Amino acid sequence: MILPDVAAESEAGPSVLGRSERARWLLRGVVAVILITAGAVMWMTNQWLTQRFTETTRVRTELRLALYTGNIISELQRTSVVPLLLARDPQLTQALDSNDYSTASATLISAREEVAVASIRLLDMQGRVVASTNRTQIGMSFPSTSFFVDATRSRGTIFSVNRNDAGGTEFDYSRAVIKDNRPVGVIVVEADLSKFERAWVGISDALAVVDSSGKIILTTEPRWRGVTMEEALAARSAPSAIERALQATADWANEAPDAYLRGRAVMRTEARIPFRGWKMIAFTSYDSVRERVNAVLALEIMGFAILLAFVFYALSRRARRQSQALRVESAELRALNARLSREIAEREKAQQDLAVAEQTLAQSSKLAALGEMSAAVSHELNQPLAAMKTYLAGAKLLLQRARVDEALSSFQRIDDLIGRMGAITRQLKSYARKGGDAFEPVDLRAALSEALSMMEPQLKTRKVHIIRTMPRGAVMVMADRIRLEQVIINLLRNALDATKAVEEPQVELLLTAGETAVLSVRDNGPGISDLDKLFEPFWTTKKPGEGTGLGLAISSSIITDFGGRMTAHNAESGGAVFEVQLPLLSDKNRSIKAAE
Repeated sequence: MILPDVAAESEAGPSVLGRSERARWLLRGVVAVILITAGAVMWMTNQWLTQRFTETTRVRTELRLALYTGNIISELQRTSVVPLLLARDPQLTQALDSNDYSTASATLISAREEVAVASIRLLDMQGRVVASTNRTQIGMSFPSTSFFVDATRSRGTIFSVNRNDAGGTEFDYSRAVIKDNRPVGVIVVEADLSKFERAWVGISDALAVVDSSGKIILTTEPRWRGVTMEEALAARSAPSAIERALQATADWANEAPDAYLRGRAVMRTEARIPFRGWKMIAFTSYDSVRERVNAVLALEIMGFAILLAFVFYALSRRARRQSQALRVESAELRALNARLSREIAEREKAQQDLAVAEQTLAQSSKLAALGEMSAAVSHELNQPLAAMKTYLAGAKLLLQRARVDEALSSFQRIDDLIGRMGAITRQLKSYARKGGDAFEPVDLRAALSEALSMMEPQLKTRKVHIIRTMPRGAVMVMADRIRLEQVIINLLRNALDATKAVEEPQVELLLTAGETAVLSVRDNGPGISDLDKLFEPFWTTKKPGEGTGLGLAISSSIITDFGGRMTAHNAESGGAVFEVQLPLLSDKNRSIKAAE
């Protein structure tokens, strides 16, 4: 009786051991498959998200560069007018002719405070400074400098870039002072571009403006001035072995960096400045991209960890079922209680991790919304700011000539523009939250005339034939007047941009009133290449640095809020046609609104 029992035990032993060995190999295989799959998925996710977030960061940098280049061009254009005005000042002409400069410096100081330039100097025909806003420069001689030599040889305004005694860069506009058809001196006005360098500090990792020869003339890095970008990037201290190892570890998941700045990998973004072949270069770090990618990778790691835990749990449960027959009832109850406790702890930890992930995603969404709103504010306020600068310069000139009434009219226009900018800010907030506005009866003819008045400074700078056709009677619609004028200005500005390369530019404005009020804006430009994407945000046919692609998207949304619609098509004879259709305000509806 004993031998059969021993034989049975010997036969059962190898069978149990074989099943246990197979279970262990199965567990190892499942774990290996999960780890390989997790590594592949994380690698693909990292590559795709890094590329996507890098492109998003680059687009935001391009939008920021578009704003900076616009500020530089506006400052240069504003400063270029000052030498022409001062060269015609009778006091300065008389001082050069009589060699009496007792009041000339005071006149220049007063002019500098009014036009907000860096400095103004008056030179005689020997190149000697006879009057200056910086009295320490009086007596200095510049007979061979470009701003003096070129100005005496030309009757126009000359622009030059020069190095000052402090090692900085000067941006000078100079013009000869003419009396009796002969030059008697030179007026030199320095543009204040250094204020932009101070404003750029802290916004980006590094910014630089290079001229047509490749030399850096404006930068947030003082040691870069006067050298090429290649020389500036090459002049950095050699990293140690530890720094090289940390740098390689930090850059393993990024795209190949464009350059290294202060030991960190950065992406390089360029924007063309439409002035003498200048361009602006920005360097942005990958820190924000890495943080966003790491947040998604953390979620994936957590998911695979949960999956791996589930596999271990399933296999351990199977093992427990196999050994369940060998345990007593009390041991089974204790094991069940322990398993339930572990599951509760794992679920609580998973809930905490999910809560942290939700907070991270919510913060990312807020940052994205803030970037979109900043780009929209920059786009919509650019036009009123440019008009305000023009009116302000004109008002100062009128005050100098004692034309007070005309100057007050310019100041009133500036006050209207300030109100318009405040209204645009409120409208952009309303656009972001999709709220309603206070509508009122608006005459489309008056709105069109006001928009043309706003565009008057831009129209004067170009020879554009404007054809305006409107009915004699009022064309009343229910709308927000400021936002309606904003749409018309956007369409006019797009038409002017489309006709830049046309020899005889022409813009036709046609307002009709039938079943609905229809405003058509037609140009004789090259037309629209892609009508399907025309009203999508950030889509534009303009070159980088010349447009953000937000104007038509915002305008279409405004017209939709008014109960109308905006369409566009290419004319058969060439050019683009934009149509704005709005419901007419009938007499019945007008009386109801008046009663309200």
